Amino acid sequence: MTLPLDTLIGTVSSRIIASADELTALDSAIGDADHGLNMKRGFEAVLADRAKISALPLPEALKAIGTTLVMKVGGASGPLYGTLFLTLAKELPADPTVADAARALSAAVDSLKARGKSDVGAKTMLDVLSPLAVLLASGGASFETVKSSVDGWAEATVPMKAIRGRASFLGDRSIGHMDPGARSSAIMVRAVCDVLEGTA
Repeated sequence: MTLPLDTLIGTVSSRIIASADELTALDSAIGDADHGLNMKRGFEAVLADRAKISALPLPEALKAIGTTLVMKVGGASGPLYGTLFLTLAKELPADPTVADAARALSAAVDSLKARGKSDVGAKTMLDVLSPLAVLLASGGASFETVKSSVDGWAEATVPMKAIRGRASFLGDRSIGHMDPGARSSAIMVRAVCDVLEGTA
């Protein structure tokens, strides 16, 4: 499956940039109130290099995106999203299948668990990405199923108590708020689905 890299980069970046205020509002409740701004800065830098990145083979393009996010996104999000994209870069072939994507995402989830010393249920981006890897590995999931699932998993972080990250300092006060990283992960996944589905 040859991916429309230019459209993917443009759509994912634009969606994250457009969601900056929402992500900042979520992070204001349980974090440093900088997730939206940091992610916007990172993806504006990706967007600025869009033509150059999209001309690369998929693994090299993902590596370039990951490197840019590590350099440009502050806080914990830069290293974590950088880890996500850099691991995908190592694991994905130039023309991936859904099975390749499932395997690569599973490897990325393992890398994120190690990097963030976290796991599913700790109110982080893993609460979206880990079940997504399982869903993709099951095969046959439609784009609509993926999109509704990631939205549901992000929503499911609302009643969770944060165990890792800045929000964990709040203890029980972190309950009742959606995790910003889970939300930004869901936004990215929805954007990818929309592009692949041809509805972006």
